[in-house]
Parts: sequence; C-alpha cells; structure tokens
Amino acid sequence: MAIAKYPSFVLDCPDAAVLGQFYGELLGWKVEAREGWADIRPEDGSNCISFQQVEDYKAPTWPTQDVPQQLHLDVMVRDLDEAEPEVLAIGATKADHQPGTSFRVFLDPAGHPFCLCVD
Repeated sequence: MAIAKYPSFVLDCPDAAVLGQFYGELLGWKVEAREGWADIRPEDGSNCISFQQVEDYKAPTWPTQDVPQQLHLDVMVRDLDEAEPEVLAIGATKADHQPGTSFRVFLDPAGHPFCLCVD
C-alpha cells in the first residue's frame, strides 16, 4: 500500500512565475502562480511540480559541480529533432556539453539542467 498519492518536486529559482510558465508550456500543464510560488499540474491532477522563488539564487554550473545541479528532470519526447526547436522557442538553451546521443541536455530559464529523452 502506498503512503502517498504522488510526489511533488519543488525547484528553487529566481522567478517562480517565469519558471512555472516555462515548464507549464513544455509539458502542456496548467499553471497556478502566486507571490513567490508556482505549481503546474496535468489536467487529471495526478502530479505536481512546484517552483519556489528564493533570494540570491545561484544557478547550477552544469556539467561542473561548482554549484551542484541537485535535481534534474528528464522529459520524454517522441522525437528529439522535433522537440529541440520547440523547447528553445519557449526559453530553454541547449547546453554546450552533450554527453550522449539518445538524449539532449538543456538549461531552463533559471539555469537548471534538464534532458529531453526519447520515450
């Protein structure tokens, strides 16, 4: 028997509304933003990712660990070549260092690394 219904991940960031909007667009999820906080959820409410605004936020320095990444998201897509321009158009940047060929590493608007992976 599961204790919890689902996990909720919280990412620190310099602007919760901006990062919530970015991931909401990326995943097609509903965005709920308020002062210093944003949540995104799919229509069925089965998951939640939250964004917490923090002062003096320091973006991860991926691939080095000078400022550790602490957490990253893998986002499953059907086709990497089709998904890449779409994720760039909503504010991601492609990381210079690409350690593999079956996935691509990007940085969200707050500098968190995330990967597009073929599902």
